[in-house]
Amino acid sequence: MNGPLEGIRVLDFTWALAGPFATMQLADLGAEVVKVEYPETHEKERGFGPYHDGISTFFFSANRGKKGIAIDLKTEDGKALVKRLARRADVVAENFRPGTMDRLGLGYSALREVNPRLIYAALSGFGQTGPYSAMAAVDAVAQAMGGTLSLNGEADGPPMRIGVSIGDMAGGLYLAIGILAALRARDITGEGQLLDVALMEAQIALCENAIVRHSASAEAPTRQGSRHPLVAPFGPYETSDGWIVIANVKEWELFCAIIGRDDMALDERFLTNRARLENVDSLESELASVIATRTTSEWFAIIEPANVCAIGKVNTIADLFEDPHVAGRRMLVDIPMPYGKPGTLKLPNSPVHLSGTPAIVARTMPEHGGDTSAVFADWLGISDEETAELRARGIVK
Repeated sequence: MNGPLEGIRVLDFTWALAGPFATMQLADLGAEVVKVEYPETHEKERGFGPYHDGISTFFFSANRGKKGIAIDLKTEDGKALVKRLARRADVVAENFRPGTMDRLGLGYSALREVNPRLIYAALSGFGQTGPYSAMAAVDAVAQAMGGTLSLNGEADGPPMRIGVSIGDMAGGLYLAIGILAALRARDITGEGQLLDVALMEAQIALCENAIVRHSASAEAPTRQGSRHPLVAPFGPYETSDGWIVIANVKEWELFCAIIGRDDMALDERFLTNRARLENVDSLESELASVIATRTTSEWFAIIEPANVCAIGKVNTIADLFEDPHVAGRRMLVDIPMPYGKPGTLKLPNSPVHLSGTPAIVARTMPEHGGDTSAVFADWLGISDEETAELRARGIVK
């Protein structure tokens, strides 16, 4: 099989990051994902920079493995083509503001009429209903409104956006999970359904521990840097040549002995996890002074074999390119440039390792309208001559 989702057809109207990140998961797992774009879009308008040989690296990274067609959705002929494609699709995915596809006559109700088995996956900032549904949202807004921004940053500092676009990508992952669930439900019921995922709600879901703590004790969780609200020590410490994370110490006395600080094992401020949490400033000061005396590799050699805590090097992105475990797991893969351009760019592999039907991350991003003729022929039986006539009229590219 070409991945576990072989045979699943996805008509993809998504744009920016959140939606494309969702449909990319499906493409990695073998689905045929056909990205629908506007015919007049120029290459640099497909995504943000930096640009590599004229190609948006932003678009490249979130659209690998997909096919590309271009249809003018504002024309009646274009809308008719979309409805014909929807009859052959298993999934339609979009992340426009609610109501946009309905105004085009291509929303869930309209497409369900032509294909009752269709799963219509809609991703938006705040969902298809509710007081905020018409509001626009980007990654930072989703993090802010969903609570994660309030939890990130130093205790005495302002709210801080998480360094990766987790507002977009968490929503995209939940959309992909929802699509898989809807496909499974269709196996049983024979019916498709509407999937409504909101970026704000995906962030709320990530705040699960903070929410239950507030519910249980009216605690007001807030920023505390890299500290953990329930465990100490927990977080990064600077070595003489980098940073390591120390967390979840299981045997405090042995840990103290290993780092050469037997005195800390007898200090009443640090005897229990609760005591360490209550005296976390002093704890971190003492540990920082010790950890700074050796290199990262020296601390690894001392601490990791003892199995008294979790320890990890704080890798930079550049470090990932040299890490032997990353290489051993083949987590960075070379993807060829589109349009026959020379060279490759590295992208993360899929972290979903299936033994029998592995994910396949090897195909490049879709060329703009590059698969229109092939998809029309395969899905709809339209000849190249008919497609050429549509192209001449500006309906497709």
